[in-house]
Amino acid sequence: MSVPLHPDHGVEDLCAAGTKLYERALREGHVGNADTRAAPCLIDLGLLHPSIEDPNRLNPVAPAVVLHRLLRTSEDLIAHERQREARLSDLFEPLMRIDGRRTGSEDFPTISVLSGLDHIRRAIDRAMASDFDELLAIQPHTSHTQLAPELLRAAVARDQDFLNRGGRIRTLYQHTLRHAPSVLARYEQLTGDVEARTLNEITDRLLIVNRTVALIPANADRTLALEIRHPVIVAFLATAFDRLWRLATPMHPKAVQQPVLNGITPRQRAIAELLIEGHTDAVIADRLGMNVRTARVHIAKLAATLGSDSRAQLGYRIAQSGILEQEGETE
Repeated sequence: MSVPLHPDHGVEDLCAAGTKLYERALREGHVGNADTRAAPCLIDLGLLHPSIEDPNRLNPVAPAVVLHRLLRTSEDLIAHERQREARLSDLFEPLMRIDGRRTGSEDFPTISVLSGLDHIRRAIDRAMASDFDELLAIQPHTSHTQLAPELLRAAVARDQDFLNRGGRIRTLYQHTLRHAPSVLARYEQLTGDVEARTLNEITDRLLIVNRTVALIPANADRTLALEIRHPVIVAFLATAFDRLWRLATPMHPKAVQQPVLNGITPRQRAIAELLIEGHTDAVIADRLGMNVRTARVHIAKLAATLGSDSRAQLGYRIAQSGILEQEGETE
């Protein structure tokens, strides 16, 4: 009667027959050679070894000895892999600084997930440290209120180094940040080819470096980000930025003030447009980058200017006044 072919496996995948026989050997102190026909893996894996006293018997190797031997082998493999990683990093790090726009990218991860604010900042620093010459950025209101002073100083130093190497920076903010001290202080410290413009409403945060790599938030608290290197997606985002830039109002280096029409300020006109769309105070505040209290103050002033006594009447007064049509004529 032939014995079935025993499948190859490692210790971590010890077969049922091998496990049963090894347990028996540990309990009894030995097994016979003939017993291993159904589990020859025990000899191959070093779990049984021939007895010196009786060549027809096999003695078990203590489990602690086997485990120590296997773990030591694993540690050696891990150390080898770490050395290999270090050699690969030393080899490819200088190569990654070369502009590879003419090379194929079929095997390159075109979208990567960055986890953690430190990891995201390092990715931004790494992108801006390369031989690139253009940074396009959209900075919503909350991005500056969340920056600690030391992080803001580091960002200014990074931007200035980028400008010193001949780079150009174009940044879009919301109108509510035109007079924000943190933003104004930032531009007072920067010299070089740097411009900023503002819009009533902008998208979430966006960074585009040299129109080859883009970074966007991947969750609400911005602890995750996507690093995008797919040329089609990056080109789409860059085109969207260019169109928003043309619609925006210059803020730096020379500010352009939007006109006050019939006593209605630009901010009040932006609020009026959202009011007639039926948005709540909270939504209006969020879209225009202000707190709800400030939004309600502007709504009250708008109502007083237009002579409205209620929210329902205010929408009618806005439509009747023609202030939104006048805004379109001035653009």
